[in-house]
Amino acid sequence: MLGLSRRELLLGSAGTATAFATGGLIGLEANAADMTLPITRFDHSIVSGEITKGIMGFGKDAPPPVLRMRQGQPFSVDVVNELNEASVVHWHGMRIPNQMDGVPYLTQTPIEPGESFRYSFTPPDAGTYWYHPHCNTLEQMARGLTGVMVVEDAEDPGFDQDLPLNIRDFRLGGDGQFIALFKPRSAARGGTLGTVSTINWNVAPVYDLPAGSLVRLRLAVTDLTRVGTYDLNGGEAEVIALDSNPLPLTAVNLKTPEGVILAPGQRADIALRVPDSEEQVVTLTRRTPKGPKVLASFHPVGASANRSLAELKPLALNPIPEADLANAEIVEFVFGWTPDGTTPEPSICGSLGYTFWSINRVAWEGDTPGPVDPLAVFKQGKSYILRLRNETQNAHPIHLHGLSFKLLRSNKRAIPPLITDTALLMKGETMEVALVADNPGNWAFHCHVIEHQKTGLTGYIRVDA
Repeated sequence: MLGLSRRELLLGSAGTATAFATGGLIGLEANAADMTLPITRFDHSIVSGEITKGIMGFGKDAPPPVLRMRQGQPFSVDVVNELNEASVVHWHGMRIPNQMDGVPYLTQTPIEPGESFRYSFTPPDAGTYWYHPHCNTLEQMARGLTGVMVVEDAEDPGFDQDLPLNIRDFRLGGDGQFIALFKPRSAARGGTLGTVSTINWNVAPVYDLPAGSLVRLRLAVTDLTRVGTYDLNGGEAEVIALDSNPLPLTAVNLKTPEGVILAPGQRADIALRVPDSEEQVVTLTRRTPKGPKVLASFHPVGASANRSLAELKPLALNPIPEADLANAEIVEFVFGWTPDGTTPEPSICGSLGYTFWSINRVAWEGDTPGPVDPLAVFKQGKSYILRLRNETQNAHPIHLHGLSFKLLRSNKRAIPPLITDTALLMKGETMEVALVADNPGNWAFHCHVIEHQKTGLTGYIRVDA
């Protein structure tokens, strides 16, 4: 890609449509979009009794709306930027055309204040996803721009209710106002944790659910930093999907809804059989050094519906190609600290002013229209094994846009053959994952601890048609 800018690549291979779906820029389509999604700024109460100023949200109210679409059905949304700064929207986990992926300069130019962009795609996979900006990422996400997205299964599995749970922290002081969104010292380590934990922007909300009913809880960790271990306590329940994909039959040990480890970007779908008695409260907790922290409670109400988990239909597998391991090419990626002397470039999409991290000894220069080489170039249709090596003492949830991969093996622990888009690398861990490079374009590849992403631990992989 030497000599070509990311802006120029928008008009080349990165902007071509894929076999999954087609999309177009706003102004090029005559038909109305399915919905309009404004990016706005407003004040809202998160901490009881206080109004937090300077929140950013999708839409005119909080929390951001749950976007629902159906597997295999076209969907379009007009994103209208009502902020006084640039933004874009990325659809985390979705295998969609590259020009719809929402990464500044890599797939599109930023949406300037007062401008709009139409995202159009047909989701090939069912499951739980989420959406967020990829421009001025840390500040915009920290102030509220993270929402849940649901792609309904082609065949209804049989739940009585579907309840998405947007799990995230805010960094607020005792007066309910934003405090420093990050600390440089923390950014160079595990990241800066939030101070107020929320579910759907509420602190420890209580949900009334019909007694004896079947509810699909969709846990989506849209937080900027926190890796957590979650427990669903009370009621009969099992994990049915992780990162939008049904659990493989061999992953029996992952079905229990206790000890579910989720990092930023990851999701878990839990089938809950609500207890019959109103006295049997179900809680979602996160483990802390001081004991379990209650994030949400679920209260049975009314006469029991007497449903059973056995009534649910198994989730259909998503149409993700299986890698040919015998003929796969091995490509190495090293996640580590940055070489000395690297400084971020000024960018319309913001910089934290520091560079701490790198991939393959190269720190991301920032979201600028200048030329940046890919970390690797893949050939469309070919199988690859990615060897992910974490040289640091910190955990890194590594996210790949536009492609899904299968976990193969680790040098630290036994891992199940999960299909995912975000793999959590523990300190010092080397993990191998496999994929088929079936979606052409330039795909961002980065840590989803946003401070790490914005201070160097970012790059991209090109898939050539």
